[in-house]
Amino acid sequence: MKAGLFAKKVGMTQIFNESGTAVPVTILKAGLCKVSQIKTITHDGYNAIQVAYGEEKLEKLTKPKIGHLKKIGDQGFKSFGEFHIAQPEEFKLGQVIDVATFTKGQKVRVTGTSIGKGFTGNQKRNNFARGPMTHGSKNHRLPGSIGSGTTPGRIYPGKRMAGHLGNAKVTLKNTEILYLNTDENILVVKGSVPGKKNAVLKIQHQKIV
Repeated sequence: MKAGLFAKKVGMTQIFNESGTAVPVTILKAGLCKVSQIKTITHDGYNAIQVAYGEEKLEKLTKPKIGHLKKIGDQGFKSFGEFHIAQPEEFKLGQVIDVATFTKGQKVRVTGTSIGKGFTGNQKRNNFARGPMTHGSKNHRLPGSIGSGTTPGRIYPGKRMAGHLGNAKVTLKNTEILYLNTDENILVVKGSVPGKKNAVLKIQHQKIV
């Protein structure tokens, strides 16, 4: 039985591989994740399991959430997420999912929300080159021409311009697991992942299994 889980980003560090090369890694701490609903093609139109995560006191939850969680015990969770599974009947309500669902050296998908940068210009947002800094030029970081004149008399959709950057859903594929600790529910993955410290990330297998 293979499923995904939700984990918090602890931070980044580096480890040394067998050849002595420093490898940047991200440490992920998985919290308690429980199967809260099993979805099937016959009943819901697709196969998946719903996972509850993010422990919370029951008195802080809404009545619909409390009623939904009664099927898996008296524990409170504030968030839910889904994982598409080929054979959801292999799972049971209330089943705990931990890092043992993955293996060392396996490549996974990591989904999270990127760090928000606010309103940014073309140089930062779209990797534009700047204008001349000397010889009387006043066009340093301006966008330049953004369209034609009377015809068409408008800016075409999709024109790259200044605007909001970051704070968007990002999925990294083929992220390698370099180390896992089943006792502490910790994953160490190669490279960086989206989000700030304590950001919640969705870790799932590369393919539907």
